Amino acid sequence: MEKYVIQGGNPLHGEVEISGAKNAAVAIIPAAIMVKGVCRLENLPAISDTDTLLHILSYMGAKVTMINRSTVELDCTHVNMDALPERMWDLTRRIRASYYLIGAMLGRFGQACSTMPGGCNFGDRPIDQHIKGLTALGATVDVSGGFIRASAKEGRLKGAPVYFDKVSVGATINIMIAAATADGMTVIGNVAREPHIVDLANFLNSMGADVRGAGTDSIKIRGVKHLHGGTYTLIPDQIEAGTYMAAVAAAGGSVRLSNVIPKHLECISSKLREMNVQIEEGDDHVIVRRDGPLHHTNIKTKPYPGFPTDMQPQMTAVLCCAPGRSVVTEAVWNGSRFKYVGELKKMGAHIEVEDQSAFLEGVDRLTGSVVRACDLRAGAAMVIAGLAADGVTKIEDINYIERGYQNLVGKFRALGADIRCVDEPEEEDDLLPEDLNAG
Repeated sequence: MEKYVIQGGNPLHGEVEISGAKNAAVAIIPAAIMVKGVCRLENLPAISDTDTLLHILSYMGAKVTMINRSTVELDCTHVNMDALPERMWDLTRRIRASYYLIGAMLGRFGQACSTMPGGCNFGDRPIDQHIKGLTALGATVDVSGGFIRASAKEGRLKGAPVYFDKVSVGATINIMIAAATADGMTVIGNVAREPHIVDLANFLNSMGADVRGAGTDSIKIRGVKHLHGGTYTLIPDQIEAGTYMAAVAAAGGSVRLSNVIPKHLECISSKLREMNVQIEEGDDHVIVRRDGPLHHTNIKTKPYPGFPTDMQPQMTAVLCCAPGRSVVTEAVWNGSRFKYVGELKKMGAHIEVEDQSAFLEGVDRLTGSVVRACDLRAGAAMVIAGLAADGVTKIEDINYIERGYQNLVGKFRALGADIRCVDEPEEEDDLLPEDLNAG
């Protein structure tokens, strides 16, 4: 079993280049199903989620050509939904972004089928807002047996007004994709405003769509007959950048992050400044420095431009070592996104969870231990805690982490971290009853 092994206590110094945005990539790759012609994607992150989606498209008949590690050409001219192989469904069950295939298939074929979303397990993934939006566009949606099946009346979606009952990134993306080739105008209200929403709109427009208003609370889409090929470069990853910023805050040191959009990081930078971390911003880089004691603070997640839920575990790991009392409140996800707290407590953290809030009392130092990555961002939090801890930390279930971080070990090693990926056999005595019954 592969694990990360970290010898903590080394401040981080140097420069790290941030990869393309994972959350943009997992929306844009399914959207490429709509494109008739060659679509070239640049600055694509080399992570397991993008690799899974590219394999799914290839099973559908797309021609996938890797130009280099971060550039791919997709020709979806001949994709179809006939006789999709069972192994494709094995892949769609692995990732949360599988539901974006529904919007793309409906837009291209007038019918769609995919599994319920997988990915990280930190609560239910309701798709009620997806269904509401697709139904408004004239689709009939059935959810049963672990599958989502949908079909458009008369074989083509029709533009319509859609208003979400709550802000949903996933539903916003799905309806944007589906409406791009619908007949007429679609106006979507109460939408998500995250940077990758804007990136998806820019991608669609570069392929011939007419999407306006992305980044505001209302998006207007005038449907076109079809999308054409082209080249598109993805934005840098806001959350990967935030993770390295948090790592510097926890371990100390000074690091320059290149290939970033500082405006996308403002919600993270402002909290780090409250915690006595120095942030210097350039046109396409930030410098993060921490050489004094951390200060405690409170964090509450909110939809963008508020503090991102995908940075909540990483910042909680940092606050473990901030003297005083801090409170972290999760206001985006209704499910439990604090499963990782038990892992931090193994390392000596003082945290108690009540409902949707974690109450922390900072400790002088964490202590290395054997912990698990409960999900993607929780795994990143374990890495951050390990870098700041005394002694050795071993992190298991790293497959979650590699869903969203390109070359994490190599990048941290280049900054002076003592981190390795090792393959150690799993001992039967270490297996818990729930592990033996899993699957």
